Amino acid sequence: MLIGGSAWKYGDHVDTDAIVPARYLNVSTTEELARHCMEDIDIGFADRVEQGDVIVAGENFGCGSSREHAPLAIKGAGVACVVAKSYARIFYRNAINIGLPILVCSEAVEETEKGDRLTVDLRAGTIINHRTGRTYCTTPFPDFVMRLIEAGGLVAYTRQQMAGEA
Repeated sequence: MLIGGSAWKYGDHVDTDAIVPARYLNVSTTEELARHCMEDIDIGFADRVEQGDVIVAGENFGCGSSREHAPLAIKGAGVACVVAKSYARIFYRNAINIGLPILVCSEAVEETEKGDRLTVDLRAGTIINHRTGRTYCTTPFPDFVMRLIEAGGLVAYTRQQMAGEA
């Protein structure tokens, strides 16, 4: 599964309230959550991000409250993948559960600048930065996680299984 888009770069400890402010937790649709994605740390992000773009961040991305709203907002905004140095554990699990691929690759984070064009191959576990010409290696997802991501998340995968489609 190939992903290609522009990089949106953020620092360390981007918490779930920065990803989607708590004042929007009463919102019930992914589309509405997406309109508020990153708005307190990057005004206008939701208006500028394009389908397939990649968030690149430092340590402990997704720390804070254990809510699915944050990865839902990211995915709903069109971000196809997150690459960070590390993640909060519950954010990592919530992201996989909703089908948002997230990779750990410190070297790619260090050498990526906002706006760089990236190509991410989830099956191979590679990230190519087209500005630098560098290819970074990360651990590819196991097959069962790839099936969840390709299905659109755990609920969609389960529905496919129950319908005999997967």
